[in-house]
Amino acid sequence: MIDVHAHLTNEGFDDVAEVVFRAEEKGVKTIVCSAYDLFSSKQAIKLSKEFDNIFSNVGIHPENVDEFDEKSLLEIEKLAKDDKCVAIGEIGLDYHYVSDNKEKQKQALIAQIELANKLNKPVVIHSRDAMGDMIELLKAHRPKCPSLLHCYSGSYESAEILMKLGFSFSFGGVVTFSNAKSVVEVVKKLPIDKILLETDCPYMTPVPFRGQRNEPKNVVYIADMISKIKNISIEDVAKITTQNAKGLFKI
Repeated sequence: MIDVHAHLTNEGFDDVAEVVFRAEEKGVKTIVCSAYDLFSSKQAIKLSKEFDNIFSNVGIHPENVDEFDEKSLLEIEKLAKDDKCVAIGEIGLDYHYVSDNKEKQKQALIAQIELANKLNKPVVIHSRDAMGDMIELLKAHRPKCPSLLHCYSGSYESAEILMKLGFSFSFGGVVTFSNAKSVVEVVKKLPIDKILLETDCPYMTPVPFRGQRNEPKNVVYIADMISKIKNISIEDVAKITTQNAKGLFKI
């Protein structure tokens, strides 16, 4: 299996070697370390050089848009040219906590999509409380490569539009939550070849480990829940989502 979205550069992960070992023991053979600002982008590249089975995304998250400028974009471009950088991300729109900087968020997102198109790489999109604006922006500034909506929480109707724009969707611990009925319904309706697995660790820890630090090893619990939702074997979920991730990220 592949964890397509992990934040192993977070301060809580001072034991990455052990985390990678525990993941491998559970069958999670590959991890994509996703960045959210310039510093974490540099750290993600560093980790990908230290571990054969870690790949990286580089980019500036909407919550960190204040650090986005021409200089930081050039730095992201240099990092993105690394062989083990598989996407620009995570980038996007987030109006949950701050919504008075929408235009700056959009400008940063557009610039980073254009960078991804220039480098022929996918984008990894974060969207929170911004789906309407996100869809309109992606229609106007469509990524050249097949790309990913991570931790997808939108409707199936939005997913249908996004699939036509070349997007797949990754799901994490939320699918195991008892109050996640809408996400479960989306997973049920989506074709399995559009689904990828993620942890978003150290956040979004799945049942039965709520309250503990999330790790890539927990992808197995997400795969198990998706197998139950879609009524297919966990082996098929593992095989197909791995193929999906390898194809999207060219791993």
